[in-house]
Amino acid sequence: MSKLKGACLFGQSGGPTSVINASALGVLETALGEECITAVYGCAHGIKGILDDCLYDIAQEDPAELQLLRYTPSSALGSCRYKLKDSAVDDTDYKRILEIFQKYDIRYFFYNGGNDSMDTCNKISKYLMSQNYECRIIGVPKTIDNDLYGTDHCPGFGSAAKYIATSCMEIFHDANVYDTGTVVIVEIMGRNAGWLTAASTLASLSGAGPDLIYLPERPFDLEQALAQIQQVYQRRGNCLVALSEGVIDKEGKFIAEYGQDVATDAFGHKQMGGAGAFVAGEVKSRFGYKVRSIELSLLQRCAAHCASRTDIEEAYQAGKQAVELAVAGETDKMVSFQRRPGPDYAIDYVPAPLDIVANTEKKVPQEWITPDGVGLTEDFIHYALPLIQGETELPYENGLPRFAKLKKQRAGAGQ
Repeated sequence: MSKLKGACLFGQSGGPTSVINASALGVLETALGEECITAVYGCAHGIKGILDDCLYDIAQEDPAELQLLRYTPSSALGSCRYKLKDSAVDDTDYKRILEIFQKYDIRYFFYNGGNDSMDTCNKISKYLMSQNYECRIIGVPKTIDNDLYGTDHCPGFGSAAKYIATSCMEIFHDANVYDTGTVVIVEIMGRNAGWLTAASTLASLSGAGPDLIYLPERPFDLEQALAQIQQVYQRRGNCLVALSEGVIDKEGKFIAEYGQDVATDAFGHKQMGGAGAFVAGEVKSRFGYKVRSIELSLLQRCAAHCASRTDIEEAYQAGKQAVELAVAGETDKMVSFQRRPGPDYAIDYVPAPLDIVANTEKKVPQEWITPDGVGLTEDFIHYALPLIQGETELPYENGLPRFAKLKKQRAGAGQ
């Protein structure tokens, strides 16, 4: 297939990660070096930037600042949680997107995000095809939740897993300092999939992991959990619990909803938080133990100082591969990671159809959860351990991280 000539547009969507900008660098740097790509733009706040005609001219950025994206957390171009309606129901947004694409001659579009972002990517791709507007569209995977279907793992997960395991080790040592016992409940992100909470088990490799791990893949029984916590406390004098924010009871109700109303986002997802505090309150009222509830919250996805070098490199390659696939003629795909068989860790980057990726969640396999439901098997450790290897080369200035500072010069000013 011949190389398509035109401009490139890149956007970020959904929750940030500590390595999402490494993917941005992979896309932008590769696109700037392609002869068939006439201009490189970035969306301000994802799809909203297209609808608002707010694009950034990446060619105006200082190359040295762009390089710092490799180690800069969060979404450098801005993110959003905006749900496109089905074009058959309301095509207003789609017409606007086509208008902007025509205005800037966008022929390559790369969208960096998770499940909902891949859905957005797929919808735009199908609409542009229906309008006979040639544009090659590739999704760049991203989510600390690691729940994207069709890929072995997602950029962002390895670094978040490394941070969670490290934090659990540090909390373990702190919680075992005093001669009086403590129950510490660490609430970890993960609405429907427990990959991040499962990562806490990696701390056990150093003998400083959680005593009990609760994932949303198994129904959460409060009375049973309280009995397990009491049993550990009586045996050990302390108890460290890793609890997914998305744990649900046997009726399908989030524990985070117990005693409080939970807001929802544009995609109808309930915004989590509070499960740990609720369980901690129950432990305190039932047993009178000293209890601490720790919600890692945003720290899990923005801890660039604890990023995995493997994760950084794979995130960059995901962006780079997206451009190379599009230039080679691929479209309506997502860059997926396929792990090679064998004892040594290695992956291949292959295109996966957006149709099978969008809005499909990948959960922790039941066989990787121990029979008692409060731990992970060796299979999970073998899966996750390679993803946290290596340390970041994040530069420092005045004793603090030096992150990228982009100009974000608007494209098309004065047109």
